[in-house]
Amino acid sequence: MGEDELKKVKNAKSFTLIAGPCVIENEENVMLIAKRMKEITEKLDINYYFKASFDKANRTSIKAYRGPGIERGLEILKNVKEKYGLRIATDIHEPWQAEKVAEVVDIIQIPAFLCRQTDLLVAAAKTGKLINVKKAQFLAPWDMKNVIGKLEESGNSNIMLCERGTCFGYNNLVVDMTGLVEMKKFGYPIVFDATHSVQKPGGKGNATGGNREYVEYLAKAAVAIGVEALFMEVHPEPDVALSDGPNMVRLDDMEDLLTKLIKIKNALM
Repeated sequence: MGEDELKKVKNAKSFTLIAGPCVIENEENVMLIAKRMKEITEKLDINYYFKASFDKANRTSIKAYRGPGIERGLEILKNVKEKYGLRIATDIHEPWQAEKVAEVVDIIQIPAFLCRQTDLLVAAAKTGKLINVKKAQFLAPWDMKNVIGKLEESGNSNIMLCERGTCFGYNNLVVDMTGLVEMKKFGYPIVFDATHSVQKPGGKGNATGGNREYVEYLAKAAVAIGVEALFMEVHPEPDVALSDGPNMVRLDDMEDLLTKLIKIKNALM
């Protein structure tokens, strides 16, 4: 259960990686990414979780692609687990989804905008799974203590805290690296979301923009600070991805990027 996954994160040789496409576009795309990421992470000896969303409930436009839904989405994620032996992470948006998702995944992720939703946190906690909570873009790092309290009071201390940028004016995010240090004081593993941190929310008018060229630099800084895990969204062709294309890492660039990050991690030991 969650205790075992938490130990794996804490004891990872380099760092833990949670990565995959932003949203499930189709099974073929998911399997392609999963296969390649399995090859890369096994080669580099990285503790890896495949991530993809079955539903993107907070898209900018009502016309934007959201995903295949929970039934088909979990079916595809289960196929990834069975075919490639990968552990799985995905996010939930409503309390009733927690128990159903827990049947398939190893990490339940709480979206940033929803990290204060008590019923959602309680439902996730009761599954006993490892919970990755993304800090809201409007929340101070030290205010995550209340999020932690809701999970702990619900009987689950298998927690990771994820930084994904802070609102900086309109349509822009910045990363305060001291926030990572502040959240580390809670004693739980820290995840740095290197791709959502370069988003420009609503920056394209009817869609979110971003700048993927900054992903490498922010990820390097986070690893140097000593985070236990990295979150990245990856796609074979980000420019034609159905969600978050501007900030996703190109699949062909992942091995080189991860190799650089491991060198930084090793230099800290």
